Amino acid sequence: MLRLPIEGKDVPVSAAQVKELRDKTGAGIMDSKRALEEADGDLVKAEAVLNAKGLASAAKKAGRETSEGLVVSYIHTGGRVGSLVELNCETDFVARTEEFEALGRNLAMQVAAMSPLHLDRESVPEGVEGVKDEQLLLEQEYIRDSSMKIAGLIKEAIGKLGENIRIRRFSRFELGG
Repeated sequence: MLRLPIEGKDVPVSAAQVKELRDKTGAGIMDSKRALEEADGDLVKAEAVLNAKGLASAAKKAGRETSEGLVVSYIHTGGRVGSLVELNCETDFVARTEEFEALGRNLAMQVAAMSPLHLDRESVPEGVEGVKDEQLLLEQEYIRDSSMKIAGLIKEAIGKLGENIRIRRFSRFELGG
């Protein structure tokens, strides 16, 4: 059992708490332990600490090259709508993980469902006016969790997987469209 000093007392942090935080956030053992220590054993505060560190680590990784990854497809039931997404990361090791593949599937489903026109503001061609946030993939609300935008979903994945991740391109297909 780990012990935390709080106002001259030792407060235990159990392995079960570390495991619960890891299961909830996907963070590593030592990161979970440190977050619990920093949060004085409070799981909610520890999760917030990990989220803050994840966003900070995502910002640090933003400039790193992403030359590996996957092209992921999604075909909606009935076969009338489908999408392809090229999702990149730094190493083939991460590209083969279940988490990365699931992220790719979820993004392809997002593209099929929400029909974005551009990735972000920077990818809008010069001279094109009046593009709304709903037409930008990274600015769209995530269809599986409306409290999160796609940009936040990517940052969360960067924090969990420890590598820079980016959507390089996407395409949506609709029968007769």
